[in-house]
Amino acid sequence: MAVSAALSTGDLLKCPGLRPGERDRLRRLERKPARQRVRGRKTSNRLRRTYAATAELKAREADIRKDRAEQVSTSLARRFNVIRIEDLSIRGMTRPARGTIAGPGRNVRQKAGLNRGVLAASWGQLARRLEHKAGDHVQKVRAAYTSMTCNARGHCEPGNRESQAAFLCLRCGHRSHADVNAARNIAAGHAVTARGGGAPARPASREPLVAA
Repeated sequence: MAVSAALSTGDLLKCPGLRPGERDRLRRLERKPARQRVRGRKTSNRLRRTYAATAELKAREADIRKDRAEQVSTSLARRFNVIRIEDLSIRGMTRPARGTIAGPGRNVRQKAGLNRGVLAASWGQLARRLEHKAGDHVQKVRAAYTSMTCNARGHCEPGNRESQAAFLCLRCGHRSHADVNAARNIAAGHAVTARGGGAPARPASREPLVAA
């Protein structure tokens, strides 16, 4: 996933991870166990070493993402009076698509890839740290229709979102990054807060942001 969060300021945040060489090594390590299992023995010494090396790389990746979430949440909490974030159900978004024997899932491989991308973006971790550091200054907002609503004129149409990254209003021609457009809708109060009631029509004294 190229962008892990978009702000109403236009900034696009990327969640760091392992270096390319480390990612390649991790993929090789994850394929090794199939060739290292020995008949009659649950785990060979080589297999133990492979598991240990894999765990070490995954732990490093988790630490990198945790540090990034800490840095970003601290920066945002200090910079803005109001922080509005999408009320996303990470558990629901990453539910497996395998289904059952009677009702098999569809696009299982694609859904598995999407799930990995969602989890790698660490949305939930960033939101939790923001709520911890900014408290009541954080407002969760329903994300419905924000990605297909024009931030400039308010026209809502599914066709406005050309692709995952591109937004083009079919009525007024306004063009923007799709996630930034959605972030500005939420920041401006063009959605209903998850806590109930209407969101304020105007931003706070300093520009609010959305981690979308």
